[in-house]
Amino acid sequence: MRIVLLAAAVAPLLLASSPGPAEVVPVTQTRAFVDDPAAAPANADADDPAIWVHPRSARQSVVLGTLKEGGLAAFDLAGRTLGTYPAPAAPTPDAKPGRFNNVDVLSRVPVGGRTRHLAFVSDRGRDRIRVFELDGRGAAAGAAVVRDVTDPGARPVFSSSEEEVDDQHTAYGLAAGFVGRTPVVVTNRRNETRVALLRVTAGPSGSVGTSVVATLDLPSSFRLPDGTSWTPCGEPGEGPQLEGMVVDSEHGVLYAAQEDVGIWRVPLRATGFGTPVLVDEVRSFGVPQTYDPETEECAVSGADPGFGGRHLVADAEGLTIGDGYLIASSQGDSRFVAYERTGRNRYAGEFVVDAGRRVDSVEHSDGAQVVTADLGPAYPRGLLVVHDGERTPAEGDLPTTGFAYVSWADVLRALH
Repeated sequence: MRIVLLAAAVAPLLLASSPGPAEVVPVTQTRAFVDDPAAAPANADADDPAIWVHPRSARQSVVLGTLKEGGLAAFDLAGRTLGTYPAPAAPTPDAKPGRFNNVDVLSRVPVGGRTRHLAFVSDRGRDRIRVFELDGRGAAAGAAVVRDVTDPGARPVFSSSEEEVDDQHTAYGLAAGFVGRTPVVVTNRRNETRVALLRVTAGPSGSVGTSVVATLDLPSSFRLPDGTSWTPCGEPGEGPQLEGMVVDSEHGVLYAAQEDVGIWRVPLRATGFGTPVLVDEVRSFGVPQTYDPETEECAVSGADPGFGGRHLVADAEGLTIGDGYLIASSQGDSRFVAYERTGRNRYAGEFVVDAGRRVDSVEHSDGAQVVTADLGPAYPRGLLVVHDGERTPAEGDLPTTGFAYVSWADVLRALH
């Protein structure tokens, strides 16, 4: 993700009088992935994790991670790779190939006359929602852990034609959950402010699809307290996009992170969205910015009017929910910020993921997910998996990424 330069310039002034965040250390981590066509898998760039809790044997639970053009990977609770599953090839020589961006898991989904464990993946390359079915027998037997069950007739989510797909204003962030007993998938559009609610549908021969039920357009410009209007800076033709999202099925709420704006709370129904509320802004909210076409970056072009929040440094990224907390990735300064899950979502603390013995620290994290089930001695209160945007040691000058596993018990102690 593009990290806005102005955030780093504004943050130190606001942090000077604040205590440092608590520190937690990963229990383990996955292998590193390299964004290199010569690597295996090729062009693998880790982005977003999800966790499937095995219904009969929690210690055989599976972590999934998107690798963009590298497809989807499955890992065990020790971080070992169980399998990788490629993204679709380009349908024509001039078209874009599949590129898996975000993933989320729903268990016990009633579809096609039976109850199934499904992973939903946003394919930003082809503007589809891919669906994979999880099989708990694979983790123990060395067989395939997931299999692609996407409806072969799946249509683009946002694009009106295959030609428009190649413009790449496509499905980007993704979250899944239940509204009452109804399974739903929510995705947002790359370089836009549109969010789509989808229902899960049965396809032919046991396949699974999705269908758009409703859309919501979040703001692209904002009225500031001094009466002026502010629009987040971006490349020409691009809006202030969203990515990280999470569905709070217990409370019927969608949380969505608009990268250069902040975190939205949106009431969620099976048929559509309620009125969105911005619960926290990034620190650079309202700061004048100008796009420089030579550097292809945004830079501060005026004084900070002081309307931003105190806790998030753009980009606001991955969101996840555990116990009474909403956790957000403050990507610009590699922190994780905790909010209360209910009420006004008040700030509840923060932490960083530091390096330990044979494990790397976590920087510039995109996606995150926590489950609060007992997954064994290493994760008695649950597991938090986070994307690491700068895996060390790097492979030369090539981007090197991965996923880190953190004991949720350690996070709870840090927040307390």
